[in-house]
Formats: sequence, C-alpha cells, structure tokens
Amino acid sequence: MTTGGSNFWTSGSVPLIEPEFLGSIIGAASDIALVVSAQATILSVVINSNDDSFGNLKHWEGRPVVEFLTEDSINKFKIAHSEYLSGTAPRKPMELNHSDNAVWQYPVRYTFHRFGHEDAVLLLGRDLRPIAETQQQLVQAQIALEQGYEARREYDARYRVVMANADDAVVFVSVQTGRIDDANVHAAALLGLKAEALTGATFASLFSDRSGSELIESLINATLSDDAHPVTVRATRTRQTLTIEPFVFRAAGQRVLMCKLKNDVRTSVAPNATASHAAALFHQTTDGIAFMDTRGAVLSVNTAFLDLVGAAHMSDIVGNTLSDFVARGQIDLDVLLGNTGKAGQMRVYSTKLVNDLGGRVPVEVSATRLDDPENPVVALIVRDVSRLEGVRKSEGASALQEPRNNVMDLVGSSSLKDIVAETTDVVEKMCIETAVSLTKNNRVAAAEMLGLSRQSLYVKLRKYGLLAKE
Repeated sequence: MTTGGSNFWTSGSVPLIEPEFLGSIIGAASDIALVVSAQATILSVVINSNDDSFGNLKHWEGRPVVEFLTEDSINKFKIAHSEYLSGTAPRKPMELNHSDNAVWQYPVRYTFHRFGHEDAVLLLGRDLRPIAETQQQLVQAQIALEQGYEARREYDARYRVVMANADDAVVFVSVQTGRIDDANVHAAALLGLKAEALTGATFASLFSDRSGSELIESLINATLSDDAHPVTVRATRTRQTLTIEPFVFRAAGQRVLMCKLKNDVRTSVAPNATASHAAALFHQTTDGIAFMDTRGAVLSVNTAFLDLVGAAHMSDIVGNTLSDFVARGQIDLDVLLGNTGKAGQMRVYSTKLVNDLGGRVPVEVSATRLDDPENPVVALIVRDVSRLEGVRKSEGASALQEPRNNVMDLVGSSSLKDIVAETTDVVEKMCIETAVSLTKNNRVAAAEMLGLSRQSLYVKLRKYGLLAKE
C-alpha cells in the first residue's frame, strides 16, 4: 500500500528494502548468513557486525559449501539441499559443523529460506558455540557430581564394613538433638533393640537413670576433661549396667558424639561364686535360655537359643516378641504368660521353634516368673527334644498296649462301631479338657490349638458337658 508515495507494511506485507540495507538487516537477524547457489556454491557470506568470533570469511565466497563442513555434516547438507531444490524446503532447523583449514570448528543451526533468486537459498544461521559451551559445563559438572557420589558411596561402604566388623559397641549421637544417628549390631544387642530401631531414637530414652539434657551434658563434660571417668548408665530394656566412653567431633557443622558402650560386668554381676556359676551356665549350657518381659518382648538370650532359631546375632532376637519364634505364635505366648502370671511357673510345655527359613524344632519349655519389683521378667529354659521324638513314639506304642487289652475285652460284648465310638470319645474329651486348661478357658486359643473352628469346639464342649466349665 502507498501513502504519499511511500511504501509501508500493511496486512503482513513487507516493503521493498534497498539493497544497501539488506545485508545489514540479515546480519543483524542472524549470526551468520550464507547465500548458496543451486550447485551448492557459496555466493555470499554475511556476518553479524556485533560478533567478531567468526573472523573474515570472504574466502568462502565462490567455493563449495562442503569444503567448509566436517565429514559428519556433508551428507546432512546434501540431503537437505536436494530437498530444497525439489521444492520441499526443510521445515526444521538443521545443525551443521563448520571447519576452516582444520584450524577451528563450530556448530551452526541453519534455516532454509527462499528469496526469489532462481534456485539459490538463503541460510540464516545461529551460532551454537555458547550453547555447546554451556552443555559442556553441565556435562563436566555432572561428571564431577557422579565422581563425588561414587567417592561418597565408597567411603560409606568402608564405614559400614568397619561398623559391622568392629568389636566395640558404637553409637553416634547428635549433640544438638540428642538423637542417635547410627549404631552397630553390638550396641543394639547391649541396648535390647535392633540396629534399625536405634536410628533416630533419643539416646537418653534407652536408659532408666538419666534424663536427656543430663546425659548429653555428662558426655560432653567427659570429653573435655583429661581425667574424666566413663559415664555409667543402666539400660532400660536389658537392665544391664553399661559404661559410655564418649568422643566428640564436628561433621557438617554439627557436633557429634561417638560413644563406645561396654558391659560393666564388675557392677552388674555380684562378686560371688553362685552368680559367677549362673553367668557361666547361661553362656555355656546346651539348653536355650531367654528372658522376656511380662508382655512377651525378648530381653536377652544365650547362644544356645540363637542356635535353636537359626539367628546370627542377638539383635535379630532381642526386642521382638516370643510369639515370632514359636509355632503357634500368640497362643503359645499367652499360655506361657498366663500360667506364669497365675502360678509363677510352668513346667514342660511342648511347642516348636520356627526359624527364618521355615524350619521347626520341637522343644520343651519351662517358664518361671522372676518377681523384680521394678522390672518383673519371665525366664525360659528351652530344650531341643527332636532326638526324643522317636523314643517317645516307641514308648507311646507300649503305653497303648494296656488300653488295647481293655478294648480287646469289649470285643464280643459290643459292636465294633460302639467300641470305636466309645474309645474315640474318651480321647477327644481328654484332648479338649487339656487344651481348655492350658489356655485358661480361652475358647478361641483352645480351638486354634486343636485345629478346630470355634463353632466345632462349642459343639464338642456341649457334647461332653464342658461348656459351663470355667
């Protein structure tokens, strides 16, 4: 459109641009512009006047484009140029790598444009070197991070190996929060918990005779004094008297206490022959010995008990309930706790111990309640009776001989059906009475012990007149 003899833009139209101004406009719109003939010869090179990194490229004019392309870019350009000549100019930008006498190389992103000069093409290019440099920096940063992570993983692996194989019981405690950052299995065994359960727990809560601020202050003071003695504490769960040897250091701007825990045998074991013999028996006997609280949580076990359940470390047992290791689970535990709570002890209770692999070991358990006014516990002696199973079966066959003779006396006086029914009822009633007695009349537990449903048990209780039994 013309107004006053002047051309101007309207409705998307572009006015005619004087030739002397066209080069500067193209140079400003791109970093580098090439006019390439149908024979792929460079007719003209225009460089952005604000960018002197390209240098003088006038020697490119009149020479084929491929002379200034790297090998990986030559075929890419030929394909795109052929498509342009066929009338289908590439819609997407194309990245080409330039080279000039092998002195320098740089990537450029080009777009193809028609401008009405026969089959010549205008290539407007954007220098990708800043992007490439940024990408390279990101790659180098990523490599540095990966190297840092790998080094950290290596140090962490070394740390874990040292913690797992150290002979000392070690706990790391944050001075600021008073919580445990890490602990090994030896410390867990002394404190009566699993190592995973210790992480994040308040350190002072594991001891019955120290408050949080008092304990941390005592440990800090012990690290500052040259003649300070280890801090003595009493473990809440295991009731052992322990000594703590602290060492303070700084990590990530925070102070951390490394505490070595030791079992103070001199204070926890009375210096007399009976106590010494009892301690030796606990560790050396072939029978399993375990101590649990009145809720069934295991406080400590000996090596023989570990062997029976196939556990590698005491921390695998301590802190769990006994029901996790017996065949009938909570039923066995309730029977043991119920009888010891009422009578103070229970003799020769038969059950089976279960290990992590699903194996079952037949055992006989004797339980005794130890009435400590502050912390009552139940002591268990567990004996492996798997070798006696065969003997008992033989003895059982002999013991049945006498009832067999009595049954033989009934032959001829009653029908076979009546004889079998009568003897079956007697045995069934005895088994039900035993189960009800062991479970303290807990019908649900008795049914599970007998392998019956509750409905079936009630039917049989009514049948034998045991329904009202308390």
